[in-house]
Amino acid sequence: MAQKPSIPKGTRDFGQEEMAARNYIFDTIRSVYRSYGYVQIETPAMENLSTLLGKYGDEGDKLLFRILNSGDSFSGVDFESFRGEDGNVNSQKLSMKVCEKGLRYDLTVPFARYVVQHQNEIAFPFRRFQIQPVWRADRPQKGRYREFYQCDADVIGSRSQLNELELVQIVDRVFTKFGINVAIKINNRKVLTGLAEIAGFPDKVTDITVAIDKIDKIGLEAVEAEMLDRGLSEQAVAVIEPVLKLEGTTEEKIAVMRGLMQGNSASGIVSEAGLLGLDELTELFGYIETAGVGQKVEMDLSLARGLNYYTGAIFEVKALDYSIGSICGGGRYDNLTGIFGLPGMSGVGISFGADRIYDVLKGLDKFPKNIAGSATVLFANMDASVIPYIVPVVKHLREAGVACELYPDQAKLRKQFDYADKKGIPFVSINGGDEASAGSVNFKNLSTGEQKVFRKDDIDGIMSFLAV
Repeated sequence: MAQKPSIPKGTRDFGQEEMAARNYIFDTIRSVYRSYGYVQIETPAMENLSTLLGKYGDEGDKLLFRILNSGDSFSGVDFESFRGEDGNVNSQKLSMKVCEKGLRYDLTVPFARYVVQHQNEIAFPFRRFQIQPVWRADRPQKGRYREFYQCDADVIGSRSQLNELELVQIVDRVFTKFGINVAIKINNRKVLTGLAEIAGFPDKVTDITVAIDKIDKIGLEAVEAEMLDRGLSEQAVAVIEPVLKLEGTTEEKIAVMRGLMQGNSASGIVSEAGLLGLDELTELFGYIETAGVGQKVEMDLSLARGLNYYTGAIFEVKALDYSIGSICGGGRYDNLTGIFGLPGMSGVGISFGADRIYDVLKGLDKFPKNIAGSATVLFANMDASVIPYIVPVVKHLREAGVACELYPDQAKLRKQFDYADKKGIPFVSINGGDEASAGSVNFKNLSTGEQKVFRKDDIDGIMSFLAV
């Protein structure tokens, strides 16, 4: 029996309508990136595992797709040496033996690797963007895929928060172009470091941020339970809880947090890191206020961003009128290139989640109409003797920028009209011996029924009619 075709869970096929919609997303984001001076690069789909491991935290490492070495990967492997005390083979350790490469988890770590490898060819600060797929061995669900595209922009080689401002402006402009209302949430990892310090657990920053990062998914109560499971005391959780629930204006939140970081918490601990983070937030929100950003921007002290490499401002963007996870995120990182031998190269970046943006645009019916039209005109094929006359006309229209199709087979006119209708082609040109003798071309608007005849060399008149 023939095998029933299928694709892996968490992946999707995209037909002509979906691809037209996705290209609309990519082209919109790409145009905004370029207007801010960003240049495009690409990196390989696979990276050495040594490049990827340890950059995303323990949970991120578990989600890496690992690629078996070519050939007989398991030849000569001593499986007994990989057995644990329970008698089972430790698959994570075994994979390190038989897998040297993995599919990229994001575009930021490969970008850091790229910067270090090509540092002598780059003018800093370096502004780059990438629009490529990434892969994560996650559990597929609504809005979460195993293969998805990211649209990244990063500035590396500058510590100025004017870069953060421009990223906020880019987010504002992109979603305004899409017609999507969003909330741009901002926090600072130094503030979270300070929160861990005043809670009395400075060594638990990662545990606290990983737990807090799940607050939208599992709720505050479950986050508190996870922090206890990760070794925090009830007193520490009691210090953190009101911060996560803090409301008010940005100025009010910063004032409350500054008091806590100056030693007004129950622990009485002063956090210099937390105070520095609040200074950075004050500066950034001051820039944003003067820039006149149209979308909603707010300080969110529960925002953590689970990736370990963030060290400063962090961003997350959510749609206000459609229920889905974050559709854009990013932040400041100071130490990423240092891992590859180039310390002191601070960077900041954002990433648009194209697949989720697609779902939002589709759910809100925000895609432009007739976006998937493959051609503007279908030239009907009714008479083989007329084809030599029609082919040059089609050629000249294509050269003038009009997308044309010439139906390849002689068929009934009804069949050709049905073809145009299914493909969303708005005009049909039907020409026979009379048109060829007169040197003319006939066009019909399928929506209005209007029909008009032009001289075959009247390209301007033809284009004007097709633009109706």
